[in-house]
Amino acid sequence: MNALEQLKTMTVVVADTGDLDAIRTYQPQDCTTNPSLILKAASLPGYAQALREAQDMDDVEAAIDMLTIRIGTELTKIVPGYVSTEVDARLSFDTDAMVAKARHLIELYRQAGVGRERILIKLATTWEGVEAARVLEAEGIHCNMTLVFGKVQAVAAAQAGAFLISPFVGRITDWYKKSTGTKDYAVDEDPGVQSVREIYRHFKSHGYPTVVMGASFRSAAQVKALAGCDRLTVSPQLLGELAADEGTLERVLTPVAATESEAQITEAEFRWALSSDPMANEKLAEGIAGFHADTEKLRTLLRQVVAASA
Repeated sequence: MNALEQLKTMTVVVADTGDLDAIRTYQPQDCTTNPSLILKAASLPGYAQALREAQDMDDVEAAIDMLTIRIGTELTKIVPGYVSTEVDARLSFDTDAMVAKARHLIELYRQAGVGRERILIKLATTWEGVEAARVLEAEGIHCNMTLVFGKVQAVAAAQAGAFLISPFVGRITDWYKKSTGTKDYAVDEDPGVQSVREIYRHFKSHGYPTVVMGASFRSAAQVKALAGCDRLTVSPQLLGELAADEGTLERVLTPVAATESEAQITEAEFRWALSSDPMANEKLAEGIAGFHADTEKLRTLLRQVVAASA
């Protein structure tokens, strides 16, 4: 077996793309999208009809939701597992607004014939996002907590009952390279890899059922260094590199028995720990801003096309 096939025997592989052709090629279990990927997907031939329908709508916000749901619905036809759909980044600090938006997206999926059991709602892992996940999970709406950069975010999300967290490997590594002037890290010394390994082992030793899904990879080596993690979401480029790798892939992460417990993290503890971690604090803010910027680009694209066709 090639490295991708070997990885699939120990980890659920998730495609980090909305590209239908790439998903058909690499046959992942799940796929995940975000505003940046929706923006890219909107220009792909497979979504031309969905884009045309969005252009015909007067309400740009409704058009974005419709396009997002259409893309997600198409993805559910290809992958057997979950499709992740992200809540507008502008709502990341408003628990009630995130809950309302999540419910709305789930209802739109229902109208499209897709049950909530196929969808993960992606929320930024702010304190408000954690509290939104607590509410949604109690209603049977599963959540993918994204933009996880610090352990306190991961643990708070798990304690809220979130189905899944997404620690961003590559962005953590990027920050440390820039802040320390390090050109490159040996994979076992890579801060992003180390972060996910620590979170994975913490979750297993404390008995948290929340799924750990490494994300935002910069190299196939980072992916292989987390072989055995619950899930890994990987770009088509890196999936291709893994598929072309005929070497032996060793399992790195293995579940351990739950032997430890810990107190619930309070809001004050969460905010203090996050503010005390320059990397996590900076990258969370940057990630939210970046997703918002791409959503704004999508809004602009739809407005321009509608104006041109008027």
